[in-house]
Amino acid sequence: MNALPQPAAYGFGSFLQQWERKSLLRFVACGSVDHGKSTLIGRLLYESKQVFEDQLDALEKDSRKFGTQGEALDFALLVDGLAAEREQNITIDVAYRFFATARRKFIVIDAPGHEQYTANMATGASLADLALVLVGADEGVTRQTKRHVVILSMLGVRKIVLAVNKMDRVGWSREAFRAVEAGFRDWAKDIGVDDIVCIPLAAKSGDNVVSRSQHVPWYRGPTVLEYLEEAEPARTSGRQPMRMPIQWVSRPSPDFRGCSGLIASGEVHVGMPVKILPSGRTSRISRIATFDGDLARAAAGRSVTLTFADQVDASRGDMVVGIERAPATTDRVAARVFWMNGEPLRPGRNYLQACDHQRGGDDRTGREYHRSRYAASDRHGLDCAE
Repeated sequence: MNALPQPAAYGFGSFLQQWERKSLLRFVACGSVDHGKSTLIGRLLYESKQVFEDQLDALEKDSRKFGTQGEALDFALLVDGLAAEREQNITIDVAYRFFATARRKFIVIDAPGHEQYTANMATGASLADLALVLVGADEGVTRQTKRHVVILSMLGVRKIVLAVNKMDRVGWSREAFRAVEAGFRDWAKDIGVDDIVCIPLAAKSGDNVVSRSQHVPWYRGPTVLEYLEEAEPARTSGRQPMRMPIQWVSRPSPDFRGCSGLIASGEVHVGMPVKILPSGRTSRISRIATFDGDLARAAAGRSVTLTFADQVDASRGDMVVGIERAPATTDRVAARVFWMNGEPLRPGRNYLQACDHQRGGDDRTGREYHRSRYAASDRHGLDCAE
């Protein structure tokens, strides 16, 4: 009997090493409804050879069924999966898609453009390193486009790719493109967003998405994919104070109990003195456990499980912080509020904040709700009243 071939004969080891060394970029595609977000993402997937033959067959059938693009493929259907999305030709829920090129891995977040689903857009944008903001060249920057960019700035997403789509509808006019770009830059500067790259394109035909378009000889910048492969998202500096919200308390066996979460800022190392908030208990880090094994040190952006030298009571919703630069505790909060209620926020009115908190963090699954009363203030948004 012939021996089975070894995985090394196929180069699996070197392939996996190359894959692991690729950097990961998370970006959100957002903008006003019907400006082409889903079509652009579908085109990216198609042009980067991420669509399998069975998916392509299904896309051809669905494109004929819904008929939104005549005889051509409707690339938005690669992303819009809900029946209501396909029937109405709009994105309702946030959709996540993974794809990769020879240079980088990507997680793309397709956010709804319709005003009714703005809250869903905010949820998706909270995970992004940068934003791909779609603007139709024929319509320009709309109120919803501005609303999305304000939300992005509130969430700390300050690197913007302004994709001026549907350039074919304005005859590939350089003047039309420059007008949209100038207007957007002037407005964005007022809210502190100035890291902006503008790209003219037509997602439906693929011009300037992956391959350079012949219709815009006056444009010398990158295509969408070229920019995404080169872009460096703003990273949280390791010099910032260490902060890690506890997302889960892991107890796979009686001998192990650790606090899992994503390091939001700073660095943590074995032996580091830390404090658990809000209890204020202190301890030292004894282990930094990950799926790939223990680490001596970990920085912002890494998901880890921390164990402590002492038996400290920590649970989901608590925060692990470095003792040297621990945050101040206060009973007053100044905040910018993302307000989605139909009735406006009114100064002087009291509001309740409900927090869903898992108690104990190990075998108990009970939920505990904490309510704090807030009063709206003209100067600072929400001031804590008690």
